[in-house]
Amino acid sequence: MSPIFSVGRVRLCQEVWIHALEFVATFCAALFAGAALYINLVEHPARMGLDTRAAAMQWAPSYGRATWLQAPLALLSLLAGAAAWLMGAGTWWLIAALLIGFVVPFTFVVIMPTNHRLLEQGRDLTSAETRALLERWGMLHAVRTGFSLIAAAIYLWLLLGV
Repeated sequence: MSPIFSVGRVRLCQEVWIHALEFVATFCAALFAGAALYINLVEHPARMGLDTRAAAMQWAPSYGRATWLQAPLALLSLLAGAAAWLMGAGTWWLIAALLIGFVVPFTFVVIMPTNHRLLEQGRDLTSAETRALLERWGMLHAVRTGFSLIAAAIYLWLLLGV
């Protein structure tokens, strides 16, 4: 009778966990990147086609809702990719995890000041400054999108073994 905790079973269990973590990291990065790309290619350009007041009024609730979708996806992808690396997946898993993880501090340090200015109480929603802030936000969000697309592409490349 073979022991319950044989070396072969432990390795198999570790491999299953690594593959599960790799899938979660890839899935979350791809969802994040898809949502971010949609915002940059569809939602924000449509918003900017409106007058400044309407664009700013549409941006605020959209930003709030997207935050609750995208932040957990980025963090989960970072954690799953880093955990896969710690369990023995290759270094590229860590690189992709750090790339998707980079969007979190980038958001806090670089994008958040623009967000706070757009959300200021008493802001003149018809002003040229508000329009410029919305344009700046779109460019900064494109940086996040780029990092997430690179991370998702690396994850997919690794997952598919291309």
